[in-house]
Amino acid sequence: MDPAHHDHKEENGHEQFIFRSKLPNIHIPNHLPLHTYCFQNISKFKDRPCLINASTGDAHTYADVDLAARRVAAGLHGLGIRKGDVVMLLLHNCPEFVFAFLGASHLGAVTTAANPLFTPAEVAKQATNSKAKLIITFSAYVGKVEELALEKNHNGLRIACIDAPPEGRVDFSEVMLADEKEKPTVEIEPDDVVALPYSSGTTGLPKGVMVTHKALVTSVAQQVDGENPNLYYRSEDVILCVLPLFHIYALNSILLCGLRVGSAILIMPRFEIGKLLKLVEWYKVTVTPFVPPILLSIAKNPDLDRYDLSSIRMIITGGAPMGKELEEAVKDKLPHAKLGQGYGMTEAGSVSMCLAFAKEPFPIKSGACGTVVRNAKIIDPNTVLSLPRNRAGEICIRGSQIMKGIIYTSL
Repeated sequence: MDPAHHDHKEENGHEQFIFRSKLPNIHIPNHLPLHTYCFQNISKFKDRPCLINASTGDAHTYADVDLAARRVAAGLHGLGIRKGDVVMLLLHNCPEFVFAFLGASHLGAVTTAANPLFTPAEVAKQATNSKAKLIITFSAYVGKVEELALEKNHNGLRIACIDAPPEGRVDFSEVMLADEKEKPTVEIEPDDVVALPYSSGTTGLPKGVMVTHKALVTSVAQQVDGENPNLYYRSEDVILCVLPLFHIYALNSILLCGLRVGSAILIMPRFEIGKLLKLVEWYKVTVTPFVPPILLSIAKNPDLDRYDLSSIRMIITGGAPMGKELEEAVKDKLPHAKLGQGYGMTEAGSVSMCLAFAKEPFPIKSGACGTVVRNAKIIDPNTVLSLPRNRAGEICIRGSQIMKGIIYTSL
């Protein structure tokens, strides 16, 4: 990480080194449910594009998305989904993923998302461990979950399809036609779980990470709120969402951060380099959150000069380190864009972020994954004592953005 402000203080007779963000303190309204927080400022941009479906060109305004979420909440309630119930999304990126996630949030329900390319056994593990009561997917993937729905210990598990469903399955389009006035009033506490992503960020098999409303509100606020936000998204931005929404990187730092500030989010179902470059040119995409393999595809693309990519002002990369050679290649190909890295965990939200992305940017160190988003200590794993600058150790994070806990699996 780049250097950050740090404090010295005594604790139990030992000197404590706490590294803090260079940015001003912010107010975090983490008493609010996630959906309320995301749309808190909707009156400023209710008629602006919110979600753009790259596959069809269809655009949904912020008012459209807010209404769709309320209708889905009413429809899910009609299917028997209640507070604390788990809804599994077995979907690639699409607007329905967003409608379902926000609709479940309105009910105080929990969303667990899985890669639709998982094998039936992998889907079954996650659905079983999370105790999912409803799976929302495409008709093409129903075969992966049909046997699961017939098992005795999954009695009552229902399957909904966002396209034409097979006989006996729920048509999600009908869920979206529910009367929003029938959405029940649900008391949602900050420590209620809203998302259950599965992560192998800790040792062993993937586990369900219990992420609360308070944790996600805090994490998003730490990125995009305040007078000088660390991640300066604007309502005029068009943010490309090609990274999978079933992964916390896209869910948190693309979707939820984008919703909070009123940006347009251009949703691609999957990565295809030619289509991506065309979409950037056509929609004048300004923010591109990527992972290093996508950056490598862009840097090595022989047809790059055929596309006008001058609209891009910010290139964020995470998920894995970006090597110096790749960094230099991207800067050479797209010199007008700010390029930087971030580091985060499913269990802890965004941990560090490049300060070149701030509204009032700071100088950055090439190759670094940014400075701490809020505060951190570096711990000696043998003595559990905090360490000063330039010492190797384990990162120790605390704050409301941390997960509530994990659901272990013996599968």
